[in-house]
Amino acid sequence: MSFLPMIPELVRQLFKKPATNQFPAKYLPPSVTEFLAKVGAGTATLTPPVATPPKFRGKIAYQRDGCIGCGLCVKVCPSHAIELLPETKRIRVWVDQCIFCSQCTDICPKGSLHMTDGFMLADEDRYSENLIVE
Repeated sequence: MSFLPMIPELVRQLFKKPATNQFPAKYLPPSVTEFLAKVGAGTATLTPPVATPPKFRGKIAYQRDGCIGCGLCVKVCPSHAIELLPETKRIRVWVDQCIFCSQCTDICPKGSLHMTDGFMLADEDRYSENLIVE
């Protein structure tokens, strides 16, 4: 049996404390939240984040005014993350389903969709405003 050597390691992992912090930020340890409070007060500074690379495919942005409601983005989306709202001829993007392939931005005839450099999208509620683009 090839799985027998991993059983001791699995048992050890069951009793270990997780090595990572929970996310989003409200779960950060008190030392980090105190530091963030100092940053807000102006007594401490944050190291600037690393710049995202060119053509980074982050959270999708939608310009409603330019959209003609053609639905091509809905048809091309491989993860079915885009929903056409027929009554308004607009779309809704479910960011938690999006695989950030950028096919919708490539096919949009009016350029109403584009990828941003936003990548910190963790949330506890899949229906939060942060994860729905309308």
